[in-house]
Amino acid sequence: MELNKEVMQAVESLDYRVTVGDVATKAGLNVEVAQQGLLALASETQGHMQVSETGEIAYEFPRNFRGVLRNKYWQLRAQETLSKVWSALFYVIRISFGIMLMVSIAIISIAIIVLVIAASSQGGGNSRDNRRGGGGFVFFPTNFFYLFDFNYGRGRYGRGRGRYPNRGTSRYGGSYSGGRGRSSPSGEKLPFLEAIFSFLFGDGDPNEDLEERRWQAIGSVITNNGGAIAAEQVTPYLDDLGEGSDREYEDYMLPVLTRFNGQPEVSPTGDMVYYFPELQVSAMQRGKAAVSAYLKETKRKFTSATSDQVMISIALGALNLVGALVLWNLLQTATVDIEFIAFVESIYWLLAGYGTAFLGLPLIRYYWMLRQNAKIEKRNEERAIRATTLNRLGAAFQQKLAFAKQFAAQKVLNERDAVYSTETDLAEQGGDPDEADFLRRLNEI
Repeated sequence: MELNKEVMQAVESLDYRVTVGDVATKAGLNVEVAQQGLLALASETQGHMQVSETGEIAYEFPRNFRGVLRNKYWQLRAQETLSKVWSALFYVIRISFGIMLMVSIAIISIAIIVLVIAASSQGGGNSRDNRRGGGGFVFFPTNFFYLFDFNYGRGRYGRGRGRYPNRGTSRYGGSYSGGRGRSSPSGEKLPFLEAIFSFLFGDGDPNEDLEERRWQAIGSVITNNGGAIAAEQVTPYLDDLGEGSDREYEDYMLPVLTRFNGQPEVSPTGDMVYYFPELQVSAMQRGKAAVSAYLKETKRKFTSATSDQVMISIALGALNLVGALVLWNLLQTATVDIEFIAFVESIYWLLAGYGTAFLGLPLIRYYWMLRQNAKIEKRNEERAIRATTLNRLGAAFQQKLAFAKQFAAQKVLNERDAVYSTETDLAEQGGDPDEADFLRRLNEI
């Protein structure tokens, strides 16, 4: 059975003793997915099930379960190694775009110098041509090695730490650098070559984990209310509530019921509330979780590069493009027979195309980002309005909440409540329980 990384992370954050409801709430997972993930993890890591007299189950895991998995499966060790290799490879990919730009500028500049010198020699070396041979199109930064200083701007964090605070973990604990990992901490400069990558492609989707945050928030709202809620309480975290009868009959609650295995109940006055039995059982007393008033998306940022890095990137791109145009003009009248010039002529369109794309791609991405941010702002406003409306609902809503509280409950499954644990056999646990009856009740869960 495949292991679920969200389940593993939830188990670690919940101190290694959990129920299905704990994991479903913490990770925002479907209840069935959480249950299957816990069973698989317990099976592979020598975890234990503790069953209460009423049939609730808590799962307890060794604190070193990741080490157990690594020792057990060579595939997991290989995956962690590959994750580290990919992290290094992705770093090389990021800086390669800046290196390619500098190489392109260097090739164009050298080709222009060679062609101007050759033309000057053929033209008798007059003063005008000599002035042209001065290399007016050649770019030599005053601090050229700054562009290749991979430690530039890292400050106290050093080479491998602090640059990417959102660095994630691989499926079984290895690190990786994803879209969120490219952002630099506030006030810290990116190395210039990485700033070029950020200027070209941005820093990934800041809302990559939006669905995860959505379901975590909804799960927390449910558990904070004892596992029983009215539909209006989750509307600030949803997007599509439907129109007309769909909204009136609360069809938007169907995905919530499906994900957390909820059940609807209708009051004598016709109001509908929803309760979630699995989310009412916890492995320990955890208190109420902090939940934002509504689900808020983060606007996209054009780049994490500083303004001076952006200006230098634009200047370098413009230099490459202008140099390519000058080189094209010289190639049209060149009569020299030099292998280097022949090579440059063969890759000319690659050099010119790279310069064009270097300036064109960020421009296109900028206007695309503006449209995306406008949509994000609109969705945030709609959810904020629902949150405000929720706080202003009157007596009818309070009546629904009062009916929902009849189904609210919170049961903490302590270790002393367990009548059976897979950690020891029945004989060691004392008493003479009816094993067949117990197994029958366990299978009915």
